[in-house]
Amino acid sequence: MATPDPLRPLPAPSTEAGRDGLAALLARPARAVVALDFDGTLADIVPDPERSRAHADAVPALSALAPRVASVAVITGRPADVAVRYGGFAGAPGLDHLVVLGHYGAERWDAATDTVHAPEPSPGVEAVRAELAAVLERTAAEGARVEDKGHALAVHTRRATDPQAAFEALRGPLADLAGRHGLIVEPGRLVLELRPPGMDKGVALAEYVRETGAEAVLYAGDDLGDLAAYATVEALRAQGVYGLLVCSGTEVPELAARADLLLSGPAEVADLLASLARHLELDGTVPADWPRAD
Repeated sequence: MATPDPLRPLPAPSTEAGRDGLAALLARPARAVVALDFDGTLADIVPDPERSRAHADAVPALSALAPRVASVAVITGRPADVAVRYGGFAGAPGLDHLVVLGHYGAERWDAATDTVHAPEPSPGVEAVRAELAAVLERTAAEGARVEDKGHALAVHTRRATDPQAAFEALRGPLADLAGRHGLIVEPGRLVLELRPPGMDKGVALAEYVRETGAEAVLYAGDDLGDLAAYATVEALRAQGVYGLLVCSGTEVPELAARADLLLSGPAEVADLLASLARHLELDGTVPADWPRAD
C-alpha cells in the first residue's frame, strides 16, 4: 500500500491578524472566499501584456482548492473575457463556479454560465482613445505602448527606451487628459491606466464578500491597484470577518508593508493555493501554536 504524501507546512503569516485569517480559512473553508489578482499574482509580469498567461501551476492549484472553499474569484483590471482566456479558466476541472470580476468589478464572468455581464462603454474612454496617440507623441515617450481594454486604456512603458523615465514623463499629461474627460489614472508597475471612476478592486471585493456571506477572505495581489482590496480586507476585519493579505513579489513596497504573508511571485502563490487544497483534503488542522478562530 502506498504511503500518503506528508503535508507540507504552510507558510506562516507574519501578523496575528493574518494567522487568525488563515486559521479561520482552514477551520471553516465552506465560509471562506479566496480572491486573487491576475497579472503579477496568477501570471508572471511580461513585457508584452498580450502575451501574459497564467503560471503553469496556477490553474491546477485553483482546480484543487476551489471545490473546498465557498468561492474563488479573480479580480483584475483586464476585461473579464481576456482574463478568462489568458488564464485558461473556462472548462477547467473544479472551476465550475469560478467568478472573474474584470475592469475592477465593472464586468463579471461566471463559469457556471460562461457569460460576461458588462456595462456600456464610457464616453470618456472613447474621447481619450481619440486623443491618446497625440499625447504620447508630444511627450516623446519612445517605446510606450497602449493596451486598449475596451472600458479602459492602459499605457505601458516597460518596453520604452528608459521605462521609468517614460513612466514619470507621462504621469502629468495623462492625468490632464483623463481629467478633461472625467476619468482617473491608476498607476501600476510601469503602467498608467485611464478608466472611469467609481470602481476599484476594493469595491469589487467588498460587494463580492457581501454577496457570498463569507466569514473569511484571502486576498492576493502584487501592485498599487491592489491596495484598495487590502483596505477592504482591513475594514472587514473590523467588522468581524477574518482576513489574510498575501503579497506576490516585493516590487511594490506599499503593498508588501501591509501584507500578512509575502511570497516571491506567481509560482509561490500557486504553491500556496495547492498547499491549502492539500491541507483541506487531508488534514484541515491549524498549527498548534497559532491562535484559533472562535
